[in-house]
Amino acid sequence: NRMQRLARVPLIVGGDFERGASMRMTSTVPFPHAMAYAAAGDLEGARRLGRATVREARAMGVHWVFAPDADVNNNPDNPIINIRSFGEDPQQAAALVRAFIEGARSDPQARVLLTAKHFPGHGDTATDSHIGLGVVTATPERLKQLELVPFRAAIEAGVDAIMTAHLMVPALEPEPIPATVSRRIMTGLLREQLGFQGILTTDAMDMQGLTQSFPPGEAAVRALEAGNDLLLIPQDPRAAVRGVLDAVRCGRLTQARIDRSVLRILRAKVRLGLHRERFVRIESIPGALLDPDDWESARRTAQRAVTLVKNDGGVIPLKDRDSACWFILSGSRFSTQGLGLLEELRARRVKNVTMLDPELPDAEFAAQAEKAASCSAAVLAAYVTASAYRGHVDLAGNYPAFVKRILAGSRPAVFVALGNPYLLRDYPEVAAYLATFSTARVSEEAAVRAVLGEAPVTGRLPVTIPGLAPAGFGIKIEKPD
Repeated sequence: NRMQRLARVPLIVGGDFERGASMRMTSTVPFPHAMAYAAAGDLEGARRLGRATVREARAMGVHWVFAPDADVNNNPDNPIINIRSFGEDPQQAAALVRAFIEGARSDPQARVLLTAKHFPGHGDTATDSHIGLGVVTATPERLKQLELVPFRAAIEAGVDAIMTAHLMVPALEPEPIPATVSRRIMTGLLREQLGFQGILTTDAMDMQGLTQSFPPGEAAVRALEAGNDLLLIPQDPRAAVRGVLDAVRCGRLTQARIDRSVLRILRAKVRLGLHRERFVRIESIPGALLDPDDWESARRTAQRAVTLVKNDGGVIPLKDRDSACWFILSGSRFSTQGLGLLEELRARRVKNVTMLDPELPDAEFAAQAEKAASCSAAVLAAYVTASAYRGHVDLAGNYPAFVKRILAGSRPAVFVALGNPYLLRDYPEVAAYLATFSTARVSEEAAVRAVLGEAPVTGRLPVTIPGLAPAGFGIKIEKPD
């Protein structure tokens, strides 16, 4: 509100609310990641997610949501999309993208801009565009049948904006430049062929997938030449402004070209009603957050998403919870991941729970592995998610060696993948493997209930685990009486 008071023209505020406002803010419903909705086959849940996201965002003064993610994640080594995607099936992803948009549009009192990303598709790369320039080598026909399908659905559903990706697509742009600065892709394909007339926004321009190619001023000018309307997070904002001004002065960019983008954004502000009311009503915030029906929807999707991929000897559900050992493999020493799972286990009076961090000394991991030898089963709950600037989605630090130690023992190992579902490739010897496709609090609760036999297991893989399980696979377990 203070910033809005300082602004002559009402400000438009954006946020990456891919799983509701909980992606960036606490005290909101912890909706699961996108891939969980595909595993659950939950179109209605996706609609509910869209509706709740809009309500939460607008209540807190956020008017532009950079969601849904329309990438088709068909590369198991993708280090930055992964569970942010609805999966590898373009038709299912398109249906869920459409459902999210439909839900977001269902409340006319809570209007925000929606954004499909990352065009023309970031799912088939093994490079994090925060740290390098990835390449999508697909043919034009494959792009049409796979990567572009969810974006077409988003456009047909009336999405307000599309965000580009900092990656090369040789089939669409023969020059070795990112799609962000390609007129062939942003204008030729997106505007002229697909007919999208909404707002085009770059991804963050401080990402190395772009900065390695061009300095800030040149990147800004090229992005506008390509057709973008918004330059998001320039590496050097002053240099970006100078570059654009110089380009207008010398005739490289016209005033009319700038005006077209400005007009799109001003019209969006009018559609949002910011010219009538730009301020957040503080007293209305509590009523918009933590809606009980949203909580129930998030829990239901998370539970339906839990997928059992392997279950040798019927180790799941656990026969004796008191004699099993749980090891929580948090993402890092300073991460809060795993605290919700620890709370869930304590609430159920589960014994023998140890929370680890990947930087513990080898001697400590050896001691923990020795302790597991006296347990009836070892449950390994691993938190691995796509994270900017990390470059991979593997277990961190000393965890891989610890898991190998557990697998070398005589007790069955149960692996619970809270996040990246492809980890089974690294540890195919586990007796049981469950995937939640999310690290959200509701997914932690769902995982515990599944392992302990308190809920049925009905999820289906929305991705292929190469050589181990096809998309659509899942072992069903009915809830015990």
